[in-house]
Amino acid sequence: MKVLVSDGIHPLGEKVLRDAGLDVVMEKYDPAVLIEKIKEFDAIMVRSATKVPKEVIDAGNLNCIARGGVGLDNIDTVYAKEKGIPVLNTPGASSISVAELAIAHMMGVSRFLNRSNTEMREGKWPKKDYKAGREVTGKTLGLLGFGAIGRETAKRAVGLGMKVVAFDPFVTTTDMDVTIVDKDTMLAQADFISLHMPFIKEQGPALGAAEFAKMKDGVVIINCARGGTVCEKSLLESLNNGKVDLAAIDVWENEPAGENQKALINHPNVSVTPHIGASTNEAQIRVSTEIAQKVVDALKA
Repeated sequence: MKVLVSDGIHPLGEKVLRDAGLDVVMEKYDPAVLIEKIKEFDAIMVRSATKVPKEVIDAGNLNCIARGGVGLDNIDTVYAKEKGIPVLNTPGASSISVAELAIAHMMGVSRFLNRSNTEMREGKWPKKDYKAGREVTGKTLGLLGFGAIGRETAKRAVGLGMKVVAFDPFVTTTDMDVTIVDKDTMLAQADFISLHMPFIKEQGPALGAAEFAKMKDGVVIINCARGGTVCEKSLLESLNNGKVDLAAIDVWENEPAGENQKALINHPNVSVTPHIGASTNEAQIRVSTEIAQKVVDALKA
């Protein structure tokens, strides 16, 4: 059986596929070419770059579609389900890496690491400009989403001495030192808000103008979830009017981030990274080997 690995895979994941006797093709096709080529494959493995819409699904005879990672917004999962094609992913494999990045962003932006790295390299010594840094100990972290990544983030926040409140429409109780609350309560109580949820296009951003209005003045926003979960226009407005004091962004409404994001990227109170939440050696190994084994199991079933 033949597998198309479209967005690359760690060598250990590739080994899992080849050891199972699968014919592995490591190639990223342009969308139009993919529609022509997909009929040659029994499975396709993607990360976040390759899209698998209805047109690709219809053009092929796939036994499974696999996404190395958590989010599935680049795959038409509803249509795949209608066609009886399993869609596989690795919801827990990168949880620790993403949680650690969220915490790193939270602490870094709170102590102006993003600005001081740039300004010192320009020959400046802006010590007095950074006297308004803040400790995270004793502050309230609000989590929007309390799945695998949200829980890993909560563990680390509790260890830092933070109070953690979380909203997730699918979670009502937890045995962790976390208080499950409704969304409005979380927005009102949090000093820091970190997102750990999918982007649902039909519902729009989870944080927009209405949600920012319900937050404390001077709140800090961390988004290592998915582009679109925060309305970038509303975030920029809230940064400029002081409702949001600081923000850290790893994911963007369009990626690679471009002209529309320049105002956020260059904002002095924003720390930015280019969607690197799962970009650790450990996460790449876990994601690749786990998704490879799921594909093997699905094709051998």
